[in-house]
Amino acid sequence: MNYFVTGTDTGVGKTLVACALLHGFAARGKLAAGMKPVAAGVDADGRNEDVRMLLAASNVAADDGLVNPYCFAQAIAPHIAARTTGGYIEFERIAEAYRKLAALAEVVVVEGAGGLLVPLNQRQDGADLVAELELAVVMVVGMRLGCLNHALLTVEAIESRGLRLAGWVANILDGDMRALQDNIEALRERISVPLLGVVPYLAPADARVASGYLRLERLRS
Repeated sequence: MNYFVTGTDTGVGKTLVACALLHGFAARGKLAAGMKPVAAGVDADGRNEDVRMLLAASNVAADDGLVNPYCFAQAIAPHIAARTTGGYIEFERIAEAYRKLAALAEVVVVEGAGGLLVPLNQRQDGADLVAELELAVVMVVGMRLGCLNHALLTVEAIESRGLRLAGWVANILDGDMRALQDNIEALRERISVPLLGVVPYLAPADARVASGYLRLERLRS
């Protein structure tokens, strides 16, 4: 089964967890490839940092165009970034790249853009892409004030769209968060699928280290 990594918001650690999953699958002897269908924001070299990290964490060699079919210079909402360039994000192009990547790997970890319902074009959003690619979802919860509402709303959106939630990860963004364990327990009580792991506050972020905190055997099929 292949997976789509979504987050409760932007900047909650989707890339860190996606790369940690790739390292975890590779450690189990799997050929694992990362994919970022839509990326927004590039560095001085014209590359997106999330894509760079996914490529580094994969143990499958693949062309950049398969890993990242759409990349926009401005770090803004994808459908707006596409519109400013006169373009349009087409699911057919993403699906074709995904199929080719899946043919090279045993596991594909697809990282979304922003949260689950971020628009990708005038009609479709991230949840539509999950359905199109028939992926199971791994939700990353950025542990900070406000995370309970964001996490439960995301779960509700996943379930209302008829998507499969395979598990969730608590990624600690605030090392001094009050009542951290109480917040994690509140989510465990309300989310029906397993907690895959609690990733501690890491400075700097290290996907290989983070992979040691994930229990892939808990993934729900």
